[in-house]
This record gives sequence, C-alpha cells and structure tokens, in this order.
Amino acid sequence: MEYLIFLIAIVMIGGVLIVPAVRRMRGGSEATRGAVLATDPGAYGFVPRDQLDVRLPGPDRELIEALEEVQRTQDWQPAARLLALTDASSELRWQRVQTLAGAAAFELAQAPGQGGMWLRTWRVATPEDPGAAAVHAEFLVRQALRDPSSDDFRMILEEARTVCAEAARLAPGDPVPYIIELGIARGLAYRQADFEELWSKVTERAPHHMGAHLAALHYWCEKWHGSQDLADAFSHAAAGSAPAKSLLPALPLFAVFEHLPEANLVRTLYQSAVVTRAIEGALFAVREAPADHPVQPHVRHLLVWFLVRAERYAEAMEQLRHVDGHVGAIPWSYGTDPAAEYTVYRALAVAGWEGRGGTPATLPR
Repeated sequence: MEYLIFLIAIVMIGGVLIVPAVRRMRGGSEATRGAVLATDPGAYGFVPRDQLDVRLPGPDRELIEALEEVQRTQDWQPAARLLALTDASSELRWQRVQTLAGAAAFELAQAPGQGGMWLRTWRVATPEDPGAAAVHAEFLVRQALRDPSSDDFRMILEEARTVCAEAARLAPGDPVPYIIELGIARGLAYRQADFEELWSKVTERAPHHMGAHLAALHYWCEKWHGSQDLADAFSHAAAGSAPAKSLLPALPLFAVFEHLPEANLVRTLYQSAVVTRAIEGALFAVREAPADHPVQPHVRHLLVWFLVRAERYAEAMEQLRHVDGHVGAIPWSYGTDPAAEYTVYRALAVAGWEGRGGTPATLPR
C-alpha cells in the first residue's frame, strides 16, 4: 500500500509533474554490456530493491510517522499538527501537502466512498485550518487528473480553484495555495497572461521556490501550453537569476528531460553541449545548496539518470551515495515500478564504474 500511495503523492512530481510516455532510449553501451557482470550493488552499501522506499525522494521521518498514524487510526490530527509546525514558506511544507493529498487520493481510489475519510473529517472539524484547505485543494487536483477525459474534469478543477482561494485567504503569506493552482492552470488552460498573473503571486511570496518553478515549468512545456523554446527560456531565466545556494540552476536539466525525443538512436545525445551544460548546472546546484534542502533529492535522482546515459559513471555513483534508499522521484516515478527502474540504472552505474577499474574500496565516501 505504501508503494502506491507515493506514486500518487509524488515532486517534481502527482499534480505537479504530469507523467509523459516512458522514454525508450538506450543507456551507455559499455554499461549495458557489463550490467549482468557487475558486482552486487550491496557491496557498495546500496539498499536491496525490495527495501527501497518509493514514497519519498529522500527521508522525512516526521512525515512518514504522521502519515502512518493517520492511516492506522484515520485520525487527521497528526497531519494537522505536522503542517502547523512546518514553516509555511518552506519547500518542505509544499512536499508534505502533496504527500498527504496523494495518500488520501489513493485511499479513496482503493475504497470508493470511504477511503481518505480522515481528510474530509479534518476539513469539517477545522474549516479555518489553512493546512486542511491546502491538502484538500491538492487532493481535488489529483482527483481531476486521474481522468482528464472525464465529464467532471473541469468541474473538479473549478472546485479545487475555490478551495485554493480559501486556503490563500486563511494564510495570506503561504505560497502553497498558489503553487497548487499552477496545476489547475494547466488543466483549465489558463491564458498565458492569466498564468503569468498567478505566477506573480507565487513569486511575491517565494521568489526562489524550486518546487514552484518545477510546477510552473510544465505549463511552458510543449506537452501543455508552451513549447521547448518557452520552457528553455523560463528555466534559464530562473537559473540565471538564482541566489547563492539555490537549486534553480538545476531547472534547465528538467526542461531538457521534458523535451527529449521518445526514441533516440544517437549515442552522443547525452554528451552534447546542451545536455552537458544542463548536467553541469544541476551538479553545481547540488554542490552549493544546503544538504537538507527538501528538493535536492529530486535533482540528484534526475542526475543519476542523465549521468548514466552520458556514461559518466563515477559521478553517477556519487549521486547514488546521497539518494540510495528512496526512489520516489522523477524519473523513476514515471514508470509503473519505480524501484525496478531505479535499480536498473544503479546496476548500470556500478557496471560502468567497475568497467573502468572502480571497486567498492575506491569509491569516495
């Protein structure tokens, strides 16, 4: 159950990062040939596949404890306490709202009419709680996006927009209701001028919020209401104006990922100047950002994917050392089995590392 909960709840992710078709490009040929011969990843201290946590991109013990208590007891109060103690302006609050909403959405899908009752009880019991309103709004967005072809799609998103307005009224300085509305804007096809007006409300409150930029990026992508040029312009403008210790220099890598061809026969694509610049920006971001930045694991997971394909195995192994154990992130969550997706790339990284003479003993710690 925990596995599926986070598939719905996920960053760069859920209502924020909508799943495209799974890409079918090959990884580095050297690693592919050696994968079956690679040393057991356990020799590097990596977590066995069946023990990988697919709920989150990185650890958040307080969130997991609160969520498990809510699911066990159907009492909403642990969730309410957690959000009340989470800084409204922090990226951590945004991620926790998403995860709680995703859990409620999954429970309802598993038990129609009954699942996720704790969220409905929470909203009724504390109608002035901004945390409850934010989780409810994100929950509605997820309900709508389960089936965009449904006759109820627009109606549910309109309701979500109303709840977002309630959440914003209850916590005027909180950017989360406006970040949630970015997903509504994609679904309801806001005009660019209206989207930019909404975006200004986000940036007034949290100008360098990485999660908000990931959410906004998708509006500008070709698969929604923009183009590759618009997405690139948005991501590079954000990266260029980023303050010190920000993750925003990694945003162009996400833009590149969203516009990769579905099929690629050019082996050097991942060593091209465009991809290399995006990788270097992301590597710079994770080196400079605080180690406990809640969105940093999302960047590291995407770096693993690109670095393996670029046959930069030593650098991929370095990223794996930081994120191994949690796999609830792009790109693994785009597949039906994130743990399997992740372990394939982990094995390729190990194979490539060993193919160039690396061993568990020589891997930097």
